Amino acid sequence: MHKVFVYGTLRKNERNSRLLENAKCLAYQAWINGVLYDTGNNYPAVVLDDNHRVYGELYELTDIQLSMLDELEGYFGEGCHNHYDRVVQTVYTDFGQVEAYVYVYSDNLVKDLKVIEFGDWKCHLYLDQEELYYFAYGSCMDDERFERAGVAEQFNYIGRGEIAGYSLSFTHKLFDGGRADMVESNDWVEGKVYKINQETLEYLFEREGVWSKSYRPAFINVNVDGEVLENVLTFFVVDKEKEEIAPPEHYAIEILRGAKGCVSDKYFMKLQHELDKKFGMSVVYN
Repeated sequence: MHKVFVYGTLRKNERNSRLLENAKCLAYQAWINGVLYDTGNNYPAVVLDDNHRVYGELYELTDIQLSMLDELEGYFGEGCHNHYDRVVQTVYTDFGQVEAYVYVYSDNLVKDLKVIEFGDWKCHLYLDQEELYYFAYGSCMDDERFERAGVAEQFNYIGRGEIAGYSLSFTHKLFDGGRADMVESNDWVEGKVYKINQETLEYLFEREGVWSKSYRPAFINVNVDGEVLENVLTFFVVDKEKEEIAPPEHYAIEILRGAKGCVSDKYFMKLQHELDKKFGMSVVYN
């Protein structure tokens, strides 16, 4: 078996993802050190660089599956005239770091190519849409915050969203305590799904600290009332603390206030229980 990090058209929902249909996904939120470029041919390329990150997914492949990727990427073997080279790199995930294959370009091939913002091909494809679906799982579930900011009318509520394979964690440290994040696990997270526009996106980028690199935009699949919505916008903490940090009480109240009446009763009770179990916070919101 071979571990392979993919970052472009092989990612979930993208046009070559069929080649990985029977492969085991080890992590949907993974990254390597590198710079992501737009080749101008509807696919990206990575050049290795220790000062930047490229986001993608980590899979476990058989020999046959790996040979199919080699063919797609134009890799014929070490020392050959390859389109992409296949190299081993460290891949970072919420489960730890592993060594895996990555298909990369050489420096001389990207001299005139445009760098892709956020190091994420999905962001490159979907962030410019006139309308987007957005999954809120932390304090952005709280409509009162939107009302105070004068942006409530920009958030068109669609329904309760649920994603499997993640847990709610408090991994972002601010001066007064932790802030919410999603970490891959065998748990699940519920929240609110909104339809938003580009004006709303500007507000969210400012609120989430995207430009200060506190959070990064990402696109995931979300189950909304039994229907799977593909490539829904959400935000993940960029540099996660190793140990969770207790949130301030006002922030915990915002999460519970936003969740009440939207998430399932089971998940709401889970939120309260985990605040108590992890941090000794008896936050009551009825």
